[in-house]
Amino acid sequence: MSTLEAIIHESGRQFAVHAGSIIAIDRQGLAPGQEVVFDDVRLLTSADGTTIGRPSIEGAKVIGKVQRAFKGEKVIAYKYRRRKNSATRKGHRQRYTSVRITSVETN
Repeated sequence: MSTLEAIIHESGRQFAVHAGSIIAIDRQGLAPGQEVVFDDVRLLTSADGTTIGRPSIEGAKVIGKVQRAFKGEKVIAYKYRRRKNSATRKGHRQRYTSVRITSVETN
């Protein structure tokens, strides 16, 4: 069997994946070890050729396993109003779920 690579669409972003790769998606309410199925596969590449979905490929799916939940780097939003003696500082840390891709499957 040839190795398959895919581009999946999840939470408004696209990820290029293959079996064994690790991606960080927006936080899902899933426990570590739980299985995740991504049905929105946009592109498949193998030794035989490339298949492009319009917008997705029917019957193709990517299966992954949840590894852990974590928080990203802190982002600081600083708003400064000149000559007004006013400034606002806010921080944010996005929450992510780490997923290891176990297989890429076609129909």
